Amino acid sequence: MTLLALGINHKTATIEVREQVAFTPAELAGALAELKSLPGVNEAAVLSTCNRTELYCVTDAQGERSVLDWLGRFHGLPPETLMQSAYHYLDGEAARHLMRVAAGLDSMVLGEPQILGQLKEAYQLARDNAGLGGELERLFQHTFSVTKQVRSETGIGENPVSVAYAAVNLASHIFDDFGRARALLIGAGETVELVARHLREAGIRGLTVANRTRERAEVLANAFDAEAISLGEIPQALAQADIVISSTASPLPILGKGMVESALKKRRYRPMFMVDIAVPRDIESQVGELDDVFLYSVDDLQEVIEENRKQRAVAAAQAESLIEHGIQHWQRERRVRGAGDLIRRYREQGEALREEAERQALAQLARGEDPEKVLQRLSRQLTNKLLHGPTLRLREASGEERHDILQAADTLLIDPAASTQDPA
Repeated sequence: MTLLALGINHKTATIEVREQVAFTPAELAGALAELKSLPGVNEAAVLSTCNRTELYCVTDAQGERSVLDWLGRFHGLPPETLMQSAYHYLDGEAARHLMRVAAGLDSMVLGEPQILGQLKEAYQLARDNAGLGGELERLFQHTFSVTKQVRSETGIGENPVSVAYAAVNLASHIFDDFGRARALLIGAGETVELVARHLREAGIRGLTVANRTRERAEVLANAFDAEAISLGEIPQALAQADIVISSTASPLPILGKGMVESALKKRRYRPMFMVDIAVPRDIESQVGELDDVFLYSVDDLQEVIEENRKQRAVAAAQAESLIEHGIQHWQRERRVRGAGDLIRRYREQGEALREEAERQALAQLARGEDPEKVLQRLSRQLTNKLLHGPTLRLREASGEERHDILQAADTLLIDPAASTQDPA
């Protein structure tokens, strides 16, 4: 059987194609059942995120084409469309791909941690729906172990490399008790939504969203259990805000020096941390002149991000080395397991010969034959039966000049320790 990883991602497919190939949460269990029911597919797991859709399967030889055809049928796409964007990896390369995905080395943002959680959800779904057998179960568990090592030993996810994450990370360095700080977010676009998510994950509970369209602010606020206000209500909210992060499309500044000064007086000059992600700027540059304001622009964040990208690149190189060791270990264990069936059949054959020899010896004893002679005959017959087949095949291998078989037999059959022992 072959281990197969097949899919598309942000590197190989446009967002239009990725949208068409993505599985909704409601579809996943049914899709997994269909995939596993394909002829030749023994095990299966499905990973579907905004940036990738991947199928991990244990299949018979050449199973990638049937899996690709199924993926197209499920989403109503012609195979040609998928073939232009799809990639597939087999066995060791499939395992390497999975480990790189889990470690964030294949992500749009190098080292991002969310993909590991999404992969664990895919694993659990496959496990709950009988998609996993021994091969994928062991591979996923080994992948999670290697990824944990990568995270702990390289620090690949420690340095923020997105504007939203960098803004929140900087804010966390300003306040000793970050969980008690209050944040005011201005705007309701994608960047502000990411900021809100990062703030919640960092422990912020007091969150207010201000937007020109209050309805849009309410949609975002409801998603994060926050308060929604209009831009006109900002002066009142500003006095309560320890953190202000703004990203709108306004052509003119929204926060001026006078408004911030007034808020500082009401706050008794407790520090305020501000990040202006907008271009053009939402916060007047003069605000940064105030003593109790820490103001960062998008350019300031880019400097931080660029330095962090360099650090993540170094960590990524270390991660690749750890993954390579992980692959070697997994492949060795897989090869060892691959001999299990051969060992089982060999032992069964030996056991059958032993049982037959024992049956004959017991029958001879029951007839009253001399026990010593029965024992001698048993040992000779058992030895001859165990050695007869291998001896014939070794003669045939020698006649056919199969030196590889002869060398392997020498390693497998001859015990060096036994041949050097002195006879008793």
